[in-house]
Amino acid sequence: MKVLKFGGSSIGSAANIKKVVAIVGNSDGARRILVFSAMQGITDKLIESGNRAAIGGRSYIQSIQSIREQHLQTIQTLFSDAVPDDLIRYVQSELSELESVCEGVYRVRELSGRTLDRILSFGELLSSNIIASLLSTNGLNVEWLDSRKIIKTDQNYGFAAIDFTETNKRIGESVNNSKAAILVLPGFIGCTADDSTTTLGRGGSDYTASIIAAAVGADSLEIWTDVDGMMTADPRLVRKARHIARITYREALELSHFGAKVIYPPTIQPVMAKGIPLWIRNTFASGNEGTLIEAESSTAEGIIRGITSIDNIAMLSLEGSGMVGIPGFSRRLFDALSRSQINVILITQSSSEHSICVAVDDKHSALAKQVVDREFENEIAVGKIDPLRTESGLSILALVGDNMKSHTGVSGRMFSTLGHNGINISAIAQGSSERNISAAIRSSDVRKAVNVLHEEFFSDGNKQINLFIAGVGNVGRKLLEQIRTQNEQISEALRLNLRIIGIANSKRRLISADGLELTTAVDNLNSSEALSIEPFIDKIVELNLRNTIFVDLTASPDVVETYPTLLRKSVSVIACNKIAASSNYGRYKFFKDLAREYNSNFLYETNVGAGLPVINTLNDLIRSGDRVNRIEAVLSGTLNFVFNNYDGSRNFAEVVRQAQDEGYTEPDPRLDLSGTDVARKILILAREAGYRLEMPDIENTGFLPESCLAGSVDDFYFELNRHEYHFRKMFDEARNSDKFLKYIASLKEGTASVGLEQIGPEHNFANLSGKDNAVLFYTNRYADQPLVIKGAGAGADVTAAGVFADIIRAAR
Repeated sequence: MKVLKFGGSSIGSAANIKKVVAIVGNSDGARRILVFSAMQGITDKLIESGNRAAIGGRSYIQSIQSIREQHLQTIQTLFSDAVPDDLIRYVQSELSELESVCEGVYRVRELSGRTLDRILSFGELLSSNIIASLLSTNGLNVEWLDSRKIIKTDQNYGFAAIDFTETNKRIGESVNNSKAAILVLPGFIGCTADDSTTTLGRGGSDYTASIIAAAVGADSLEIWTDVDGMMTADPRLVRKARHIARITYREALELSHFGAKVIYPPTIQPVMAKGIPLWIRNTFASGNEGTLIEAESSTAEGIIRGITSIDNIAMLSLEGSGMVGIPGFSRRLFDALSRSQINVILITQSSSEHSICVAVDDKHSALAKQVVDREFENEIAVGKIDPLRTESGLSILALVGDNMKSHTGVSGRMFSTLGHNGINISAIAQGSSERNISAAIRSSDVRKAVNVLHEEFFSDGNKQINLFIAGVGNVGRKLLEQIRTQNEQISEALRLNLRIIGIANSKRRLISADGLELTTAVDNLNSSEALSIEPFIDKIVELNLRNTIFVDLTASPDVVETYPTLLRKSVSVIACNKIAASSNYGRYKFFKDLAREYNSNFLYETNVGAGLPVINTLNDLIRSGDRVNRIEAVLSGTLNFVFNNYDGSRNFAEVVRQAQDEGYTEPDPRLDLSGTDVARKILILAREAGYRLEMPDIENTGFLPESCLAGSVDDFYFELNRHEYHFRKMFDEARNSDKFLKYIASLKEGTASVGLEQIGPEHNFANLSGKDNAVLFYTNRYADQPLVIKGAGAGADVTAAGVFADIIRAAR
């Protein structure tokens, strides 16, 4: 014998009911018991009818008329030839009685729990009778049974408790006495000893089917609904949620307790006691396998079976030194909550006994504070304990799986993953069964938390990285192109899926939570909304996406001011912008400390040497215990290009203009030629090497005439041309001495300087060509022969590659 239950969505229309009839007709010939919910939307209309009547308005008649029309239209569609007279009489009779009950409510202006249960019962009574009549018309041997005759309950209207002794006896007798191949029953309803109609609460029709299946010892129970079964996470939150083929009763109970709406805890208990397999199937995809819930799952794939959450939670904290070592406080707390019908969802207590934390439904938090403070008013008055503290706006997140018990480190992975994404945990609970690890978090973080945990425990190893980029000039465009062309390779080799969520320039922003199309992103940005950087940052925080990285390709101090907001949200910051790392030391350290505190990354490799691994190499030396004694470096690709190409055949200004046109200079070339940019770079290296230096500590010996530094960029080029004799004189002096001009930065025992020097052909920097940079590290380990890093130190391509490397470093 099989028991099949069909939910409201499965019978929400005539077309859907025909699908149900096909499923029933395709059965393997076993005797079947069918349990039906009300048609989709009818229960809400019934509640509306009762409420409208209770407030004294006759608009309840309109609600009943809507119910009548929905059922009669369905009947007309289902019975295209002729509607059975007895069915029409039954439906009209029930609807007339419904109207009479609502009329009574209207007259007394009161809707009691008992009356509401009677009103709600009409939904299941009507749907089950209509379908029983249809099955009979199709030639099947069908009998309709009124569940109120066999499901006996107490008088707790709205959530009645079952009298299993009497109920099991009546179910057995009714089923055994019936000769029909198919028994049809309304779900959700029962009856008290004095024949008052009751309802069984949320998921009541599923519960009815489970009670009947257990009572008759059914071969299986099938719950037919509008989904393929249970999922590893809520698909509304996680796009890549997986279908669960098989799951144990215990795991299903944990998931259903924690918000998995596919099935409710009471449904599982009766069949679990009898070891009856429970299937969850999809009415609209009946060929799909569904989910099998059984005593022991024959598949043991993965450590975690599912991730789920409950929203609208409040945490109650009872604290005080007077609780330590004194028995009875927790009992009194739970008694006070119980007397007020407040259910406790999660419990945690510190080992010091100084505090007890419990989670309850948020709607009960005000009442909970009132009753608990009253219970402990004497202790509060004398200062033994503090008044109950409540925190709202929380959710409970749970990892569920039988296999967690045999694997160490699951909780560590869970909390580490949440921590790296800036998700704070208010409370933690884990039962001794090790089947469930629960944590209370802010409700605003639930979507992010479920996604990062699903990615950690269920993904194929791919990690989604969400990128926001400020600055889409030459470097920005190159970076977007590199990501576009290399994304597939990155996905295969490193298991990283890079998505560009937002881009911005100084005036506009463009954001898509689903990711931007990189081939058109920049063009679309130019026609997007005009906004400053602050709304762009606000949107990053609002979206609260997992594994978020912010890339600053600007030279704007305003963008740097947004770093603390991002780092505090555990958003990693990749800075091509040198301002943050070269500002005052306290500010520099503040950014680094924030990144460390909030488990984010603050990376700025391209601040020195564009794409060359200068800072990372220096950090590796320091971390491995080495000490930097001296640094010598050519740190300006611009200046190296200029002095490599200036040979007296062209004006100095022409060579500088070429460098700017080829993208080697800052937007204002004076930052390069004044030595300011090089000074910033050696300052950053000095700080990374452990020296607390400020910009004024860097000795900067300039070579430009003072007039070149004043006015606009056009004035700058005019002055360069005017002082050509000055530059030619420098060049001639070096050439006449068989030497080269190089702009060199140096750091020795905490003293740093930058300036133009004449070097001989034997010097390490003599053969630097084009826009090359070179850095020499003299350390305890590299005392005589320095560690040398050399390569292109300017250009949009190599700078973008350096930023790309920082993105990968932060992502991993």
